[in-house]
Amino acid sequence: MTRFPRLANVVVDTRDVRRTAEFYRLLLDLAYRKGDEPPADGTDTADWLVLYTRDGHRLLAFQQADDLRETTWPSPDVPMQLHLCFYVDDPDRLDGEAQRAQDLGATLRRHRTDDPDEPLYVLADPAGHPFCLYTHPGVPPDSPL
Repeated sequence: MTRFPRLANVVVDTRDVRRTAEFYRLLLDLAYRKGDEPPADGTDTADWLVLYTRDGHRLLAFQQADDLRETTWPSPDVPMQLHLCFYVDDPDRLDGEAQRAQDLGATLRRHRTDDPDEPLYVLADPAGHPFCLYTHPGVPPDSPL
């Protein structure tokens, strides 16, 4: 038993729980918690879903929030509030991962791919939550971040 609290998962508020969870499930190759899979009959009333890593660690949860204002970042009208950062180990895959995210429904908000030390993309998931995909070209793959 640990002496300190452990982060169980990050919870993302969304107006469409299944769509947002499915986006991250596909983007990050995650798995639904047992019982959270999409129903076979197509009727989906999920208001809370949890995703796990393939090795069984709880990572993200999604909860229904009907009154949610989408961030306008980089405009300050509606602040970002929170964003997720995802590291791409192989710098040669950064552009492809950004394109794959867009193919899954993300929208490009900004890119800084000309930065030689830390090229990155800022995208928004289908619910409008910003997230980053970035890499460090000089860092060996699988190095601690």
